[in-house]
Amino acid sequence: MTEKTASVHWEGTGKAGQGQISTETGALKNHPYGFGSRFEDDRTGTNPEEILGAAHAACFSMAFSFAAADAGFKVDALDAQASVRLVKQGEGFVIDRIALTLEARMPGMDEATFQKLADGAKVHCPLSKALASVPEIALKARLV
Repeated sequence: MTEKTASVHWEGTGKAGQGQISTETGALKNHPYGFGSRFEDDRTGTNPEEILGAAHAACFSMAFSFAAADAGFKVDALDAQASVRLVKQGEGFVIDRIALTLEARMPGMDEATFQKLADGAKVHCPLSKALASVPEIALKARLV
């Protein structure tokens, strides 16, 4: 069993507020976020959806690599991305879609097996399971 920790320090209210995100490993340390980096074009900070997307892409790619190894295939390289869409709903917001993409270089892999492994990794990745309330988790996988 494993448990990982992240923390946030926030000051101020609403649009004027600013936060700092830190992770136990130090990968993020007092990294800024706020209204501008979440809803506007401020690229100096991060936002929860970006971090969620990074975590989902990382989890999915690791799940895929394990599934490929279990099936006897070697992964030369893979690139995964997760686009997380936040939309207005009523008085608040909701994540209504996560679009995963995967590009993989795998010698000897056929397309049907590749798609089956990718679909399985999407379903069995712990973050996909945790995000099951998201109405759509799409996947576009491509052998390169």
